[in-house]
Amino acid sequence: MRQYIIAGNWKMNKTVSESVQLASDIVAAVKDVKKTEVVIAPTYLAAAKVADVIKGSNVKLAIQDIHWKDQGAFTGKVSVDMVKEIGADYIIIGHSEQRQYFHETDETVNLKVKKTLAAGIKVIICIGETLEQRETGVLKEVLGLQIKGALAGVSAEDADKNVVLAYEPVWAIGTGKTATDEQAEEVHAYIRSLIKEIYGEKIAEDMRIQYGGSMKGANAAGLLAQKDIDGGLIGGAGLKADTFKAIIDAAEAK
Repeated sequence: MRQYIIAGNWKMNKTVSESVQLASDIVAAVKDVKKTEVVIAPTYLAAAKVADVIKGSNVKLAIQDIHWKDQGAFTGKVSVDMVKEIGADYIIIGHSEQRQYFHETDETVNLKVKKTLAAGIKVIICIGETLEQRETGVLKEVLGLQIKGALAGVSAEDADKNVVLAYEPVWAIGTGKTATDEQAEEVHAYIRSLIKEIYGEKIAEDMRIQYGGSMKGANAAGLLAQKDIDGGLIGGAGLKADTFKAIIDAAEAK
């Protein structure tokens, strides 16, 4: 039985003080959560203070991105050692916004994934298609290239224990549109089949695949009821403790 993982990606939202407050509110809200892994991803600026807030709780820290180099002239970036020092449990890599706005490629995703895993930190690897790609029938090709590119050179052991995939249909992020439960499940099942091709059936069955297309309290139960959907990468609904908790409650009820 795969453990649900609900991760709140705060993106470029919340000041440091607001982040500390939200983290405190989430820690209090989920203190009795037993079955679901809870993760939050504040901005770089707030990450260290949020790490202090969640220390000793059942909330884990994710970082929104890293650079694949250890150090150097990369203004505005952070290295894996920097985030490891403050206690990062996960790093989100390949988010659609990184791909769309900041020229992320399958190659740079792979470099970041391998750097993160080598440091002993888990990864949430984002994959997903645009509306144009879905409508022109290349969804499976796009996902195949993204997954195989991201996992190139990643060991079976790391894939089994340290990798979470997040399927985020780009057309459903921040638009109010959501894939139907059946649409989401169909793609998740296909993603799992690709993992089976690469690593075999056991790892394919073990690997958790989140849905990242505008999951919220109102639709979480239906999505999480699907066989191959193992949680959510949450955007807007993760910015308030009560709306985030509503999604976690849906997972806990399964």
